[in-house]
Amino acid sequence: MSLPLVFSENIKTIDISKIILAGDVGGTKTNLALYTIEGNNKSLLQEKLYKSKHYKSFADIVSDFLNELPLPEAVCIGVAGPVLKGKVKLTNLPWDIDTAEIAAGIGIAVSDVHLINDLEATAYGLAMLTEKDIVVIHEGCSEPVGNVAVIAPGTGLGEAGLFWDGKFYNPFATEGGHCDFAPRNKFDFELYEYLQNKFGHVCWERMVCGLGIFNIYQFLRDVKKREEQDWLAQKISEGDPAAVIGQNIEQSAICKETMQLFIRFLAYESSNLVLKFKATGGLFIGGGIAPQLIPYFEEYLFSDYFCSSGRMDPMLESVPVKIILNTKTALLGAAYYAANN
Repeated sequence: MSLPLVFSENIKTIDISKIILAGDVGGTKTNLALYTIEGNNKSLLQEKLYKSKHYKSFADIVSDFLNELPLPEAVCIGVAGPVLKGKVKLTNLPWDIDTAEIAAGIGIAVSDVHLINDLEATAYGLAMLTEKDIVVIHEGCSEPVGNVAVIAPGTGLGEAGLFWDGKFYNPFATEGGHCDFAPRNKFDFELYEYLQNKFGHVCWERMVCGLGIFNIYQFLRDVKKREEQDWLAQKISEGDPAAVIGQNIEQSAICKETMQLFIRFLAYESSNLVLKFKATGGLFIGGGIAPQLIPYFEEYLFSDYFCSSGRMDPMLESVPVKIILNTKTALLGAAYYAANN
């Protein structure tokens, strides 16, 4: 299924009304929503956010959510993992999800149930956004044309693309976040060696996500011997380490250095993605982390690091980079997909 121009009002429509179950399933949270959709108009009937790890299976969440609600006529779930033949084993959660099981549990045809990668869902969701849902952090060309790249650091690192065929954008999923990390200097090689000893394979997700933030922090603390204040150690032990680090940039030197490195590595992998996709149409940064760090993208030189790929710098300088502010973009994309399939 192809999309019109991002932010276009000419969104493909359907002729009949549908009740849609849309989902965004990640390692940390699962968000479900029930919509009625008719043409370009959508109405939210119910929405609920679940902590994924509190449930044994996705089926348990669906059962809880649909209790006393009208049954959906179509379902699309964006999932954090590679979807193959209607099935997925989530990367950062011990769940297996199967379209046949979802259909049987709800009581609808398997053909009306769709699983797509969560970043593919985010790519579809771009068609549902407006200018107020984004913020530009690198201007680039004023009238960009071409493929689009999407990168989203969250619990893990998601990546997707939109192929521009001259008239429409065509979203596609990738597992690019699991490609090999590429060190650029001595410090990076030391970090790589630390992570290799810890995990074996070192991919970009080991640094450019919530879990990656804590990996960087531990390297600075344990290998580079940066000071960790007692109050900070206590907060990290009691809460979400990545969130604590991000919230204490101004209070702690080790937190500040951690987030400087996170933004540098995000910039490097963003430029890698743009170059691989020839994404001259722009780069969108999704996920829950980037919107919390907007003031630091300029301070920590994101654009400088983004445009540091040698002979390809002129192309990268022309690529607009935008942060997605709407945290429900993947959910909206799943609803869009279900309504049009």
